[in-house]
Amino acid sequence: QDVVDLPEAAQKLTKSQWHEWIVANKQWKKAVQGYLASLSFADDMIGELLDALDDGPLADNTIVILWGDHGYHLGEKKHWEKFALWENTTRVPLIVFSPEHTKPNTRCENAVSLLDLYPTLVELCGLKSPPQELEGQSLVDLLIHPNAVTKQMAITTQGKNNHSVRSRHHRYIQYADGSEELYDHNNDPHEWTNLASDERYTVTKKRLASFLPKINAEPYLLQKNSDTN
Repeated sequence: QDVVDLPEAAQKLTKSQWHEWIVANKQWKKAVQGYLASLSFADDMIGELLDALDDGPLADNTIVILWGDHGYHLGEKKHWEKFALWENTTRVPLIVFSPEHTKPNTRCENAVSLLDLYPTLVELCGLKSPPQELEGQSLVDLLIHPNAVTKQMAITTQGKNNHSVRSRHHRYIQYADGSEELYDHNNDPHEWTNLASDERYTVTKKRLASFLPKINAEPYLLQKNSDTN
């Protein structure tokens, strides 16, 4: 039932061969088990690395940032990969340790972007900001005050003119054909119910839509000046 309220553009994402194969071959449990095993192994290796850092002379003078480049679906919305604009695909691990700025066991609930990593590192390292305008924003203030509430949005693009806008409490998706999805993470953290047609959320939807990119570049391989043959 999780896909019945999706627009056609989103429905196309659920028609991957993977879901039918996994269900037909009864591999769902093993697929999830394999994914969790990979997480456990990565966690163990990160622990080894941090233990070595703690045992060395640079522990109090080293900034550590752990992040992933994308999330992953494990059958939600009949999807078994990335290549989508939903929470499971677009949300990634992001853990920051800075001896002078962070405190143990703190968590920030604001929506941020991987574009924010570069300006954050520039500020943490006391470097001069580049002269050109950056799309990302430094997260140093949030590292110091993780409970602060910001108006920052996280924008994700999957294919030309398909975008997601994630705020602290909502996700808005607009596809190239103009169709939409809207999820209220206060009440629906797993994005089961598409509220795009619910008139009670008209103002919220309009506000989030104002953050959609106004210019969409051609995919790299389709650019006329590309050197790729």
